Amino acid sequence: MKDNPTLALVKDESWLEPFAKEIHARRDRFLNLDKYIKNEFGGVAEFARNHEYFGIHYEPWRKGWVYREWAPAAQQLFLMGDFNWWDRYSHPLKKNQRGHWEIFLSEHEYQDTFIHGSKIKVHVIGADGKGLDRIPAYITRVIQDEETHDFAGQLWFPEEEFSWTDQSFSPSKNFEEPLIYECHVGMAQEKLGVGTYREFEENILPRIVKAGYNTIQMMAVMEHPYYGSFGYHVSNFFAPTSRFGTPEELKSLIDKAHSLGIAVIMDIVHSHAVKNVNEGLNEFDGSPDQYFHAGAKGYHEGWDSKLFNYGKLEVQQYLLSNIRYWLEEFHFDGFRFDGVTSMIYQHHGHQSFGDARAYFDEGVDDQAVLYLQLANSLIHQIKPEAISIAEEVSGMPGLCRKIEEGGIGFDFRLAMGIPDFWIKTLKHKLDEQWDMFELWHELSNRPKKEKSIAYAESHDQALVGDKSLAFWLMDKEMYSSMSVLQESLVVDRGIALHKLIRMITISLGGEGYLTFIGNEFGHPEWVDFPREGNNWSYQYARRQWSLADTEHLRYQQLLAWDQAMLALIQNHHVLKAPHATQLYLDPDKKVIGYERGGLIFLFSFHPSESQVGFELQVPEAGSYRIILDSDEKKFGGFERLDQTVVYTTDKRNKLSLYLPNRVVIVLEKQGKSANKV
Repeated sequence: MKDNPTLALVKDESWLEPFAKEIHARRDRFLNLDKYIKNEFGGVAEFARNHEYFGIHYEPWRKGWVYREWAPAAQQLFLMGDFNWWDRYSHPLKKNQRGHWEIFLSEHEYQDTFIHGSKIKVHVIGADGKGLDRIPAYITRVIQDEETHDFAGQLWFPEEEFSWTDQSFSPSKNFEEPLIYECHVGMAQEKLGVGTYREFEENILPRIVKAGYNTIQMMAVMEHPYYGSFGYHVSNFFAPTSRFGTPEELKSLIDKAHSLGIAVIMDIVHSHAVKNVNEGLNEFDGSPDQYFHAGAKGYHEGWDSKLFNYGKLEVQQYLLSNIRYWLEEFHFDGFRFDGVTSMIYQHHGHQSFGDARAYFDEGVDDQAVLYLQLANSLIHQIKPEAISIAEEVSGMPGLCRKIEEGGIGFDFRLAMGIPDFWIKTLKHKLDEQWDMFELWHELSNRPKKEKSIAYAESHDQALVGDKSLAFWLMDKEMYSSMSVLQESLVVDRGIALHKLIRMITISLGGEGYLTFIGNEFGHPEWVDFPREGNNWSYQYARRQWSLADTEHLRYQQLLAWDQAMLALIQNHHVLKAPHATQLYLDPDKKVIGYERGGLIFLFSFHPSESQVGFELQVPEAGSYRIILDSDEKKFGGFERLDQTVVYTTDKRNKLSLYLPNRVVIVLEKQGKSANKV
């Protein structure tokens, strides 16, 4: 295959020239496999239809149900369930001409027993001769017995198909400037218990719309046996978790979100799987390497989970079919891919990336990279307006470039270094020690042609053992001093910095923005699911909306700031604008100023010193006014700025203004839009 000597990725990033051969090889591996798939299957979209063949399906031309399973090393499979009074051996499957296991149940014989809502399993005599009761690999619903706590597949044949009303919805505008609300349905309610899809639709969607976010990122959608895994130990990849309700209720939630103009993306976990043999895929046919790598290569010690063999054609089909299923069956608008760093490196990212060679040496898992290229190609074929986001921390070059340019094909990467920077700063540095040069570098250092989702904190930063940003800033004072009727220097500092951290992150850090449910109003404490260590409590696995709804509490001020901030960012299309241009940086004054999207952002992080007669050189001469400042009383500030003042440049294009400490002000040149937030 003839190489293009000037792949766009290498042309745009000259430091990659020494690795041009590896980047060409990365592209060519995809082109070769894509060609093979087109020749053998008709293309990647057709390749990703395994869920329409495997699993349980009604075939009207045969008037009955067929169940098929891929289990190449198994000695025998038997279908069992309520329909045959759990007889393990009365219904054997046979190998068909493709080498797949299959059984047919006629409607005439089983119409009264093989019914909607009944439970089912498959008994597998594995390669080792041992028999185990398993859950079908392509099952679309799994439920847990309340008494025995055992999981089983459930036949799901609703009398009426869900009727979608979202035909006119397109997420393309949402994804031009994504404002992402990361959420978990189970912990989204204030009650001490598990929330439902229906409750989320009725109670939480209106809050998200009012807050100003345009995209929901749903966690823990795929079935997982342990609630406390946050949904990351998946057992049943085609089954929306029954903890939160029925598949139709999930569809209703998504349909409603679309009617409100909200896009919905799914946190998809293809980076690993639960190791359980009773609930998951591990050793399904009795062999150690059906879906996963055998031995140590197939086990992630840090996650205590199994690792897929992305080089196996059948595994590629399983995972790609999974992507197609969620896009088409549930109308998801895209995916946030979990654990991409772990996927694309055989060392799972547990090494330094100080040397660029680390991105292309023997530590890279070429088969995983190839799978992700296939996944992104599929997503954009099935739903061209869909989005794909990579959770990737190493900075793999070309991650968010087109495949034909030498990239991997994602639309965005999560800027994972930013929240890590904020947590380390709050943990280890006094306010006087904050490094403005480091702050600028961490938030602005990214490839100009690869888009990032910036965020100050996600679910990762709030897990038990850590704390939300608000709690790092204010700690125990949040229990006693959040009333507007009380005075607290700790809370004043926390409120001020919480606002500054969010504004500089969204306006400087990327082309999209994300927050975790409740953090928009400074949710206190941490996230901790029910477990033996906390006496199975739901105290920290919920969201306390009443804090933001109570007028005399300062959470309401933080929420008001978040709403105003998002409105400004959207109204001025800041996320679509080119990277920010630095106008001012003073490490001693703790001041940073920059221009982006036609606006001037000016931050003072100084703990005590305000600047009188502060001079700032701006790109254009003219008159400027403040359109948003964090010191307004409604945002928990001290009203030290007069917003009626018009600031006019001198002959050196400099503005002279008053800049209070721990404040951000946003200035706009008059005559542009003159829309105050």
